Amino acid sequence: MNAPAAAAVIKQHLIDPEICIRCNTCESICPVQAITHDSRNYVVDAEKCNWCNDCISPCPTGSIDNYRTMPRIKAYSLAEQLTWDTLPVELSAAERAALVGDEAADVVSAETEAEAETEATAETTADPTGQEAFKSAAFGATIPPWSAAHAYTNLYGPKAAHKSVTATVTGNVRVTEVGKQAGHDYDTHHIVLDFGSMPFPVLEGQSIGIVPPGTDAKGKPHHARQYSIASPRNGERPGYNNLSLTIKRVLEDHSGQPVRGVASNFMCDLQVGDTVEVIGPFGTSFLMPNHPKSNIVMICTGTGSAPMRAMTEWRRRLRQSGKFEGGKLMLFFGARTQAELPYFGPLQNLPKDFIDTHFAFSRTAGQPKRYVQDAMRERAADLAVLLQDPNTYFYVCGLKSMEEGVVLALRDVATQAGLSWEQIGAALKREGRLHLETY
Repeated sequence: MNAPAAAAVIKQHLIDPEICIRCNTCESICPVQAITHDSRNYVVDAEKCNWCNDCISPCPTGSIDNYRTMPRIKAYSLAEQLTWDTLPVELSAAERAALVGDEAADVVSAETEAEAETEATAETTADPTGQEAFKSAAFGATIPPWSAAHAYTNLYGPKAAHKSVTATVTGNVRVTEVGKQAGHDYDTHHIVLDFGSMPFPVLEGQSIGIVPPGTDAKGKPHHARQYSIASPRNGERPGYNNLSLTIKRVLEDHSGQPVRGVASNFMCDLQVGDTVEVIGPFGTSFLMPNHPKSNIVMICTGTGSAPMRAMTEWRRRLRQSGKFEGGKLMLFFGARTQAELPYFGPLQNLPKDFIDTHFAFSRTAGQPKRYVQDAMRERAADLAVLLQDPNTYFYVCGLKSMEEGVVLALRDVATQAGLSWEQIGAALKREGRLHLETY
């Protein structure tokens, strides 16, 4: 509960619709399913929110870190929140008292300050056998590696000094195979954006928001869509103020229902010379380590490969310079078929002594289904060694459905090696060494 049952006032947790980029991080990490969304807004159920604050640090924009003091019986409902374009102003004590009437005014005034500071502990989710259920999100770090570079965030956005920045398309290339098996459904593009003279510093692991032109079915401007940056910190083209994105044309939702993605189709159809409206950058935790001999294990599916490409390319450039001694790079990359896997060709050309790459395809005709966690278990001996090395960092990016399987695979690897997963898992989280970015 947000406050003791007898309290008349709560400090209600709310999401700012103006700066939320609808990345789904908050909903995916909430342990009590207090956060939900529709086609426009992400909202918090005051009856479920238990003030665990698990959603605060991972939010890339800070939109989740908002509150309003409200009488419990007049807390903003989900239906109200779903209609918002901006957060409501904070009510005065007199306005709160007026909401519940004179009879409750004394209670409201007396308990406002105390209730605003009330926090409760998270509830434990258990399975039917009475055992605590495995929560993969509980092991995800919300802090960056200790050696990560400083990340700049929210330079452009609704509440920043500049509302947005205009970028020019300088490249748009398809990065999945063209053919009968690929088809239009698997149309993934590598798009390069140039910011000209406008400053837009980014790091591997950050993301940006693309604001699609036009309005939605209700006549309101489209909200920004979030995309992970696929290029290293010095740009897709070194020395220029640019970056790249990996974008799949969305024609169906995660349940297989037909849907036409507004931003993804807009982006995939762009021509060189076209311009787009951008906000951001976002993200301060999914950053790569910078210290020598640090190991990076990357686990991804589909366009979740974008930040992995950025990290790999930065390490490749450092290697070429001869000024940095990098540790081991491992990549576990999954897709339904090879035709759907972005960057398959270029990955094949990377030196084997530079990166240890493993593919997993779940829908190859005549072959058994194989997922990234299966490939990980095949390399259990190597992963067990890396799990024990404090210089190893793990990054997971892709659909939410992969997250639990991947973290369970890490747990199994540790257990089979005679290691304590409780200690290993806690260290990975505490030291910023296991990062989960799923959607």
